[in-house]
Amino acid sequence: MTSNSGSSPLPAPKPAIILVRPQLGENIGKAARAMLNFGLTEMRLVSPRDGWPNPNAGPAASGADQVLEQAKLFDSVAEATADCAHVFATTVRKRGVTKPVLTPDAAANAIRAEPGKSAILFGPERSGLETDDVALARSIITVPINPEFGSLNLAQAVILVAYEWSKAEGLASPPATDLDPPAPQSELEGMIGQLDTMLDAAGYFFPPDRTPATKRTLRTLLTKPGWTAQEVRTLRGVLSALAGKKPRN
Repeated sequence: MTSNSGSSPLPAPKPAIILVRPQLGENIGKAARAMLNFGLTEMRLVSPRDGWPNPNAGPAASGADQVLEQAKLFDSVAEATADCAHVFATTVRKRGVTKPVLTPDAAANAIRAEPGKSAILFGPERSGLETDDVALARSIITVPINPEFGSLNLAQAVILVAYEWSKAEGLASPPATDLDPPAPQSELEGMIGQLDTMLDAAGYFFPPDRTPATKRTLRTLLTKPGWTAQEVRTLRGVLSALAGKKPRN
């Protein structure tokens, strides 16, 4: 028999997102979009006000159809969390219930550290979770927020919590864009020289005793951005076009 004593523990399963009595189909769709952005796919719905399925959820999900199609419907929070070992309730205040209060990042760490299924509760858009809903949770998640304006919509709350959970998932970052290399000094000098010649012909350098200082200022201006070769060629093309431009009648 092979021993498993040296094997690594299995990673904690992804948490379920439970929307308790959500009011608008559009908000359910937006929450689904927020979930899928950060790799969460298990949505559970407790007594949505307008029933389920809701035709307004799909367009608002902006392609997160798999989350909506797999969403499970429950009559109560107790039923929706029955298979979960760890239940977190999101709320701005503790509502008279004494429980551990965590920030979203601390909650994400707790979810990963403990074996068993986790669920995160989000309340209705207008009122949030009721005291009885929070009482079913083992911990409370509270987002640090402006105390004078603590209003988050449903999708915002979901995206904040989902983002914190996702940070250790190694999700792909947007592809980096390769930048053109800086222009060689010879190309930059050519551009500056071309501009000096054109400005001299146009009588820009006046009075003569200020010419050295003015040219130094222009050189400082033109060397600050770190021009690429393409940018130098583009500007020299502009200057050449201006030099060859005939005056209007």
